Amino acid sequence: MDKTPTSPRLHLLPVSLSTANAFVLAHHRHHHSVQGAKFALAVTLSDSDLIRGVAIVGRPVARHLDDGWTLEVTRLCTDGTPNACSKLYGAAWQAARALGYIRLITYTLPDEGGASLRAAGWRLIGTRGGGAWSRPGRPRADTPEYLRGPKSLWQAPGSADKGKRPDAD
Repeated sequence: MDKTPTSPRLHLLPVSLSTANAFVLAHHRHHHSVQGAKFALAVTLSDSDLIRGVAIVGRPVARHLDDGWTLEVTRLCTDGTPNACSKLYGAAWQAARALGYIRLITYTLPDEGGASLRAAGWRLIGTRGGGAWSRPGRPRADTPEYLRGPKSLWQAPGSADKGKRPDAD
């Protein structure tokens, strides 16, 4: 039986934050670029240099999760290439572990089903609140209305639960 692939395979590569942010600005449905990151990854098809998707991984946005052992996929965006999201989620977790992190999380909106996360082995932890960043004593550019609602929190496979740090008693 011939085992020759009928379509190009997905290929991973590291990219700069500016390259990843440019892709997000061009392709993401509802988010803009991020200010900082620990690392960024891209996926291409093996027969092309054209970027088909990116993952940007950084410190958790929620300060109570920023324990030094946890990272967050703050942006994941593709052009719709099949399996690109799952490939990026899996690679992000592999890279985070290689850097010594023990937990990787991400959030999705309620209308985003999470099929790519489940395909990569991630598990749904639960729903977390939403809201706006701006406060009377700390004015910020207001969060768009459609992003203020609850979010689904996901955790990478094999991630330690919150508070289970290697140096914990």
